[in-house]
Amino acid sequence: MTMRTTRQLLVAGFMLLAASPAYADVSGTYDMKFEDVSTNCTTQKLTYKPQPVSIKVRGNSLVVDIDLTPVLVGVPQKNGKVSAKSKPGNTMIGGMKGVFSLAGKIAPDGTAQLVMVGEYSTEQGKSLCTQSWNVTGTRTDTKPKK
Repeated sequence: MTMRTTRQLLVAGFMLLAASPAYADVSGTYDMKFEDVSTNCTTQKLTYKPQPVSIKVRGNSLVVDIDLTPVLVGVPQKNGKVSAKSKPGNTMIGGMKGVFSLAGKIAPDGTAQLVMVGEYSTEQGKSLCTQSWNVTGTRTDTKPKK
């Protein structure tokens, strides 16, 4: 391999790396609203008031913290996509456990459009019902530097 060929390969490799999509920094605090979309719960269902939601990226983990909900964990994705799921945990309603999942996208301007689903069961594991919300809002803290 000649010096010129080596240089051309290095330049081509650098161009490919520069063109590949980077992980968007979705870390921050978001002022979110929760809009009920659907439920098959006949007696009790969870109601979320507008609240701050924390999204943190730690290494290769995405952590979403919503008040009175088990912590949701996922893997950071490219282009602002968010996907996280909780382990079974307590809900706001005594005796009812829930597994929550959250997915959607956060735009570069900090606008979040997500969907959250809660699957409920008794403490003994008997399935109860499912509920979903549209979760929308904007980043309230300083936007990350690029």
